[in-house]
Amino acid sequence: MGQEEKTLKVSEHHIWVGIRDQHGLFGLTNYSQTELGQILSVDLPEVGDQVERGEVFGEIESVKTVYELVAPVSGTVLSVNGELENHPSLINEDPYSEGWLIEVKVGDSSGVESLMDMDEYYHFVFRAGPK
Repeated sequence: MGQEEKTLKVSEHHIWVGIRDQHGLFGLTNYSQTELGQILSVDLPEVGDQVERGEVFGEIESVKTVYELVAPVSGTVLSVNGELENHPSLINEDPYSEGWLIEVKVGDSSGVESLMDMDEYYHFVFRAGPK
Protein backbone atom coordinates (compact mmCIF):
# COMPACT_ATOMS: atom_id res chain seq x y z
CA MET A 1 0.00 0.00 0.00
CA GLY A 2 1.75 3.16 -1.13
CA GLN A 3 1.07 6.48 0.55
CA GLU A 4 -0.45 7.86 -2.65
CA GLU A 5 -3.10 5.12 -2.62
CA LYS A 6 -4.50 5.76 0.84
CA THR A 7 -5.92 8.59 2.89
CA LEU A 8 -3.76 9.24 5.94
CA LYS A 9 -5.53 10.40 9.11
CA VAL A 10 -4.16 10.79 12.64
CA SER A 11 -5.67 10.51 16.11
CA GLU A 12 -4.89 12.67 19.14
CA HIS A 13 -3.17 9.55 20.51
CA HIS A 14 -0.48 9.85 17.79
CA ILE A 15 -1.63 6.82 15.80
CA TRP A 16 -1.97 7.25 12.05
CA VAL A 17 -4.41 5.23 9.99
CA GLY A 18 -4.13 4.83 6.25
CA ILE A 19 -7.56 3.99 4.84
CA ARG A 20 -8.24 2.35 1.49
CA ASP A 21 -11.37 0.41 0.61
CA GLN A 22 -12.49 -0.23 4.21
CA HIS A 23 -9.00 -1.46 5.09
CA GLY A 24 -6.82 0.56 7.40
CA LEU A 25 -3.18 0.33 8.39
CA PHE A 26 -2.28 1.64 11.85
CA GLY A 27 1.10 3.08 12.73
CA LEU A 28 2.85 5.37 15.17
CA THR A 29 3.51 8.92 14.00
CA ASN A 30 7.03 10.16 13.45
CA TYR A 31 6.57 12.71 16.24
CA SER A 32 5.54 9.99 18.70
CA GLN A 33 8.34 7.57 17.85
CA THR A 34 10.82 10.44 18.26
CA GLU A 35 9.38 11.30 21.69
CA LEU A 36 9.49 7.65 22.79
CA GLY A 37 13.08 7.10 21.69
CA GLN A 38 14.48 3.71 20.67
CA ILE A 39 11.67 1.15 20.56
CA LEU A 40 12.56 -2.13 22.24
CA SER A 41 9.41 -4.25 21.83
CA VAL A 42 5.79 -4.19 20.73
CA ASP A 43 2.74 -6.06 21.99
CA LEU A 44 0.04 -6.18 19.33
CA PRO A 45 -3.32 -7.97 18.95
CA GLU A 46 -3.74 -11.17 16.94
CA VAL A 47 -5.41 -11.64 13.56
CA GLY A 48 -9.17 -11.86 14.09
CA ASP A 49 -9.18 -9.71 17.25
CA GLN A 50 -11.53 -6.74 17.46
CA VAL A 51 -10.12 -3.29 18.17
CA GLU A 52 -12.41 -0.54 19.43
CA ARG A 53 -11.97 3.15 18.71
CA GLY A 54 -10.60 4.92 21.78
CA GLU A 55 -9.51 1.70 23.48
CA VAL A 56 -6.02 0.27 23.98
CA PHE A 57 -5.07 -2.35 21.39
CA GLY A 58 -1.43 -2.88 22.29
CA GLU A 59 1.67 -1.30 23.73
CA ILE A 60 5.16 -0.28 22.80
CA GLU A 61 8.13 -0.44 25.14
CA SER A 62 10.86 2.08 24.50
CA VAL A 63 14.01 3.07 26.34
CA LYS A 64 11.95 5.82 28.03
CA THR A 65 8.55 4.26 28.82
CA VAL A 66 5.78 1.81 28.02
CA TYR A 67 3.29 3.50 25.70
CA GLU A 68 -0.30 2.29 25.28
CA LEU A 69 -1.56 2.23 21.70
CA VAL A 70 -5.12 3.57 21.37
CA ALA A 71 -7.15 2.58 18.30
CA PRO A 72 -8.11 5.49 16.03
CA VAL A 73 -11.02 3.49 14.52
CA SER A 74 -12.83 0.23 15.25
CA GLY A 75 -12.38 -2.92 13.21
CA THR A 76 -11.21 -6.48 12.91
CA VAL A 77 -7.48 -7.21 12.75
CA LEU A 78 -6.59 -8.62 9.31
CA SER A 79 -2.82 -8.73 9.72
CA VAL A 80 -0.05 -7.83 12.13
CA ASN A 81 3.41 -6.62 11.11
CA GLY A 82 5.44 -9.70 12.04
CA GLU A 83 8.70 -7.92 11.23
CA LEU A 84 8.30 -5.87 14.41
CA GLU A 85 8.75 -8.92 16.62
CA ASN A 86 12.43 -9.19 15.71
CA HIS A 87 12.94 -5.61 14.48
CA PRO A 88 10.82 -3.21 16.57
CA SER A 89 13.20 -0.41 15.57
CA LEU A 90 11.47 -0.38 12.14
CA ILE A 91 8.98 1.94 13.84
CA ASN A 92 11.82 4.39 14.53
CA GLU A 93 13.38 3.97 11.10
CA ASP A 94 10.28 4.09 8.88
CA PRO A 95 7.11 4.84 10.89
CA TYR A 96 4.89 5.52 7.86
CA SER A 97 5.81 2.48 5.79
CA GLU A 98 7.85 -0.52 6.97
CA GLY A 99 7.08 0.29 10.61
CA TRP A 100 3.28 -0.10 10.34
CA LEU A 101 1.63 -1.94 13.25
CA ILE A 102 -1.60 -3.68 12.21
CA GLU A 103 -4.10 -3.79 9.36
CA VAL A 104 -7.81 -3.77 10.15
CA LYS A 105 -11.07 -4.11 8.28
CA VAL A 106 -12.73 -0.87 9.34
CA GLY A 107 -16.05 -1.57 11.02
CA ASP A 108 -17.50 1.93 11.23
CA SER A 109 -15.96 4.45 8.87
CA SER A 110 -17.72 7.33 10.62
CA GLY A 111 -14.87 7.38 13.15
CA VAL A 112 -12.46 8.23 10.34
CA GLU A 113 -14.17 11.60 9.79
CA SER A 114 -13.29 12.77 13.31
CA LEU A 115 -9.57 12.13 12.81
CA MET A 116 -7.10 14.85 11.84
CA ASP A 117 -5.38 15.11 8.49
CA MET A 118 -1.61 15.53 8.60
CA ASP A 119 -1.73 19.36 8.53
CA GLU A 120 -4.19 19.43 11.43
CA TYR A 121 -2.02 16.93 13.30
CA TYR A 122 1.12 19.09 12.93
CA HIS A 123 -0.81 22.05 14.37
CA PHE A 124 -2.10 19.82 17.20
CA VAL A 125 1.42 18.63 18.06
CA PHE A 126 3.00 22.05 18.01
CA ARG A 127 0.13 23.60 19.99
CA ALA A 128 0.39 20.85 22.62
CA GLY A 129 4.17 21.09 22.86
CA PRO A 130 6.44 18.41 24.33
CA LYS A 131 5.01 15.73 26.61
